[in-house]
Amino acid sequence: MNDLPVLRRQLRLAIVTETYPPEVNGVAMTIGRMVSELQVRGHQIQLVRPQQHAEDAPREGEQYQELLRKGLPIPRYQGLKFGLPAKQALTTAWRRKRPDLVHVVTEGPLGWSAISAAIKLKLPVTSDFHTNFHSYSRHYGLGWLNKPIHAYLRKLHNRSLLTFVPTNEMVQALDAAGYRHLAVVARGVDTQLFSPTKRSEALRQQWGVKPDELVVCHIGRLAPEKNLMVAARAFEAMLSTGRRCRMLWVGDGPERNAMQARFPDHLFAGMRQGEDLAAHYASADVFLFPSLTETYGNVTAEALASGLAVVAYDYAAAREHIRSRQSGMLAAFNDEAAFIDVACELAKHSQLLSDVRQQAALSVAHLSWGQVTADFETHLINVIQQWEARHEQV
Repeated sequence: MNDLPVLRRQLRLAIVTETYPPEVNGVAMTIGRMVSELQVRGHQIQLVRPQQHAEDAPREGEQYQELLRKGLPIPRYQGLKFGLPAKQALTTAWRRKRPDLVHVVTEGPLGWSAISAAIKLKLPVTSDFHTNFHSYSRHYGLGWLNKPIHAYLRKLHNRSLLTFVPTNEMVQALDAAGYRHLAVVARGVDTQLFSPTKRSEALRQQWGVKPDELVVCHIGRLAPEKNLMVAARAFEAMLSTGRRCRMLWVGDGPERNAMQARFPDHLFAGMRQGEDLAAHYASADVFLFPSLTETYGNVTAEALASGLAVVAYDYAAAREHIRSRQSGMLAAFNDEAAFIDVACELAKHSQLLSDVRQQAALSVAHLSWGQVTADFETHLINVIQQWEARHEQV
């Protein structure tokens, strides 16, 4: 017996995104998993995305087809592109095969033109708020662009009928900033992949870690917006407590070479994926995540699912899923001293560390991708039904 609920309606969805697997980032991972789950639930997907490289060809299946557009590289984000405007091409494609709804994942020129094409064709359109571009701008010497980027994002999302955000905290912030029609859909985490059972003593031995040593890790992009030096200073403070620790950095990015030169005694594992990534998570003990620019922070949920003691600022996914000193350690937003203090508590108190790690995986056990996708599906069906009812009355 199929335990999926009976669908109220099979949808034809056009999903527009400027990043998609095999690209490695939180947005690509999230939308890739969501697309897979939507297909499992019987929906037809047309994915619109930039061509990732010269040999990249559109993939097709029974319930899936891709429409590739031209893109340009994103500065300092190696391997990622933003899509060029494609209003006319999308208008032509959607006239030929009309979707029930257009969903725009990313807010670049391709996303803007997709909303314009949908409005022109009188198609319902929804959007995702995934990335704090307006916050990132100050880390790349573009702080003066903060206000115009914020205004652009607000205008783009307010052209859609509903914008999805991952936390109630984000709803409140965006509502106060003038965004309209917001809904919360959580991010899922693969608790089969990310699990304490993936801990590998062989991997720890490969790192040269002794049984009584803590492995303190940061997993994610090594980039200015990730506030990496706070993690480094927290690690040094943990060492000063007298606890034996090693620092592990998993990921790549523009800051990697400088970090390796500055911290030659730290372990740098580079980019990891799949089971290999899961083993790197679970084989560590403490996860330091001092980023201040997340809309959610998928790595926080992955670290919790892996049974790590997470140290993070009190916002985004950390606020949503951690009870401080029970399933993780929270510090007041942007309070570096508090962040370092709670990290040191874990180093000094073995029982606290053990208790937090035991509760960590339980805190995200409810975040199955099936349930998250079902919530998303319900919102989409409601948008379509309201749209159709309104236009039938005209």
